[in-house]
Amino acid sequence: ASMLYLDYSKKHGEWTPNRFGGRENLEAIDFLKEVNATAYKLYPGIVMIAEESTAFAGVTSPTDAGGLGFGLKWNMGWMHDTLQYLAVDPMYRSHHHGELTFSMVYAFSENFLLPISHDEVVHGKGSLLQKMPGDQWQKLANLRALLAFQWAHPGKQLLFMGQEFGQPSEWSEERGLDWWILDQPVHRGLFTLVTQLNQVYRASPALWQLDHEPRGFQWLVGDDAHNNVIAFLRWPSEGNPVAVVVNFSGNPVGPYRIGLPVPGEWAELLNTDAEEFGGSGVGNHGTVVAEQHPHGGQPASAEVMLPPLGAVWLTPRA
Repeated sequence: ASMLYLDYSKKHGEWTPNRFGGRENLEAIDFLKEVNATAYKLYPGIVMIAEESTAFAGVTSPTDAGGLGFGLKWNMGWMHDTLQYLAVDPMYRSHHHGELTFSMVYAFSENFLLPISHDEVVHGKGSLLQKMPGDQWQKLANLRALLAFQWAHPGKQLLFMGQEFGQPSEWSEERGLDWWILDQPVHRGLFTLVTQLNQVYRASPALWQLDHEPRGFQWLVGDDAHNNVIAFLRWPSEGNPVAVVVNFSGNPVGPYRIGLPVPGEWAELLNTDAEEFGGSGVGNHGTVVAEQHPHGGQPASAEVMLPPLGAVWLTPRA
């Protein structure tokens, strides 16, 4: 933003409009376009990422279409809203449900990166774990649910070092990470979850193939503020979808009926409440069965047991 706008952080009279009378820094815009076009031409396969906090249009559009030509743009709105929602005690989250769903209003306006960066864990902001309400178990469960939500949400993922195992203290350049915390089973469990998230993500095209296209996402449940539950489908260009159901309340919810696009067995790809991740083991024993019982605009539906502060990923069993 400081490059794109001539009046960024400046008072009236401290800046001069461009030749068209506007506030855009035309020379800086041309420079960024040239940098991106040149970098992508010389080094195929790289990704240029913009940390940009304004609504400047076309940050990730191609330069030949008038855009800046970046590959990805930080989704600061998603980060702010999601962390603000999760900082609220689950008892009161129903009043903040819109913070959880609003990102989908603009999710496809750019090619977004979902950032949880060093900016959020320094200068007195506390670690990601410290931001979560409740006791240690609840904090870790919240964090597990957050990461599963982040990995399943349209966009790419950015996670700052240490958050993958629940770094207890905020980051400082003056000391190393608290690696010793991995000796505690609950923190080792979170680390194992992130490993599993990456493995399942890479093996499931539905979670990344259409990240930047509206047809890759479909709401199943977006308005259940009472239960603090959201559910959606991620679709690949062809093949099986992944159903994502997240319970951000502190209690198990279920049997909870969700609509699904096809009947039959759906495998539980991931459950953040599994005991191997430090959870309580509430789940669906690896499988749910969808019946030809229309629900929520879908031709089939299944009853799913939702763990407290947990996420479940499902896909049709081959």
